[in-house]
Amino acid sequence: MGAHALVVRVTSVGYRPDSGLRRVLRGGVINMLGAAVGAVLNLALIVAITRAFSQETAGLLFFATSIFLIMVMVANAGAPDALVYFVTRMRLFGRAGSVPALLRRTMGPVVLLSVLVSAALLMFARPLADALGPEEAATYLRLLALFLPFAVLTDTALATSRAHHDMAPTVLVDKVGRPLAQLALVGMIALSGSAGLLALAWAGPYLPAAVLAWFWLGRIVHRATSDLRSGPEPMPSPCEDEGKRVLASTFWAFALPRSLGGVAQMGVQRGGVVMVALLNGPAGAAVFMAATRLLVVGQSITQAVLSAAQPRFTELLAARDHAGVRSLYQAGTAWLICLTWPLYLSGMVFAPEVMRLFGAAYAAGATVLMVVCAGQLVASLLGMGDLVLTMTGRTGLNLLNNLLSLLVLLGVCALSVPLQGALGAALALVTAVLVRKVLPLWQLRSVAMLHPVSRPVLVAAGGALVWFGAIPLMAEAIIGGGVSTLVACLLVGTLGHLTSVYWLREGLALKPRR
Repeated sequence: MGAHALVVRVTSVGYRPDSGLRRVLRGGVINMLGAAVGAVLNLALIVAITRAFSQETAGLLFFATSIFLIMVMVANAGAPDALVYFVTRMRLFGRAGSVPALLRRTMGPVVLLSVLVSAALLMFARPLADALGPEEAATYLRLLALFLPFAVLTDTALATSRAHHDMAPTVLVDKVGRPLAQLALVGMIALSGSAGLLALAWAGPYLPAAVLAWFWLGRIVHRATSDLRSGPEPMPSPCEDEGKRVLASTFWAFALPRSLGGVAQMGVQRGGVVMVALLNGPAGAAVFMAATRLLVVGQSITQAVLSAAQPRFTELLAARDHAGVRSLYQAGTAWLICLTWPLYLSGMVFAPEVMRLFGAAYAAGATVLMVVCAGQLVASLLGMGDLVLTMTGRTGLNLLNNLLSLLVLLGVCALSVPLQGALGAALALVTAVLVRKVLPLWQLRSVAMLHPVSRPVLVAAGGALVWFGAIPLMAEAIIGGGVSTLVACLLVGTLGHLTSVYWLREGLALKPRR
């Protein structure tokens, strides 16, 4: 089937650009609500840890959990992204009945690798801890290693559910349920005063999360298979075996480069904590971790939009609808700005007040917070080009970008952290993130000339700058800073921003054009 015929056929079965945007937006809203709750819970978790325990204890835990999350990325071998890519195409071409077989073939290697990585982390816990000194670091790493396979199982199940356009499991299991359980358990540990069990409280909820995620996925796959039997004729595929049976070589050729890229990306996100702990001590790592919490909140929001948009980008690229890709990219960038710029602008303007949430000892992180927020403003403006690059199947380029980004982070950290501590790590993080955001836009020029300059993006950026930049700065100049000014500006800014978004919803691609 030719490209033009494929586009026509995709349109005929309901994949029109406008309806696609609305479906992505609905999924994004559901995911967004969960991300907002999860972000609040994760922030509360860090605040509870920093206030209940010493900076050294908090820094050791953050060091151990950063190692854990990097190892989870190693163990999942890129399977979550590959499952989204191939399952989405199976459904698009009417081959949903082949999804269970693909899952069986995928999960054997993934489970085996996760067990091996878990065993390696247990084995090397002591040498890793020796770099810091305290025995508690080894204890934390060993406890975390026991739950690593469950974290991998959770990721793969939730990714497959998102490929079916079902965001509820991701929201309820990963965004809300797991962090809520972590917060409750850490609160109990804080009351008991037994810091040695902190890692168990943090990692333990991954076990029930894995069970729930796979149970939910089973219901989703069963429903999709039943719908296929009773639904219309499947859509013809552009090649004979498209989506019918994904060969192991094809699957892992896509997944493994993405795995290395994901490890590098997680290294960028968490490598700063590890580098500061090793070069500046656990206390410095605690300050850096606290100062970058708004970054994690923003990443949760961003991931909510990306998770909803990922299957739609796959559909558009499969249909070679480059205009649709460009439209979704620019609309998604506008949504990211609407959702994340209020957070980052508020963090820049009220950095001292934000850092006081974590305790008086964390006041030195205000400058770190300002640097990180400034970098994330630019990163949000550059949009989701890295996701589009992955969904084109160019995982090799994605790997290269993430490896370059990680090398930049490590290089800048090695030079600046010994002299500037957490601030040096913040500069390294911003530089690395911008490298990873700029490169895909240049690499995608042959597919679609993606750029964020559009009416929706300009409208979104202008509104956020007014309500969360100009007005708070004026308020600080007139009545001074402080928590009361922060609260008042957030209330006024939120109401004004929501009003602006509503009235300008057509310009922001939030309302279908008539």
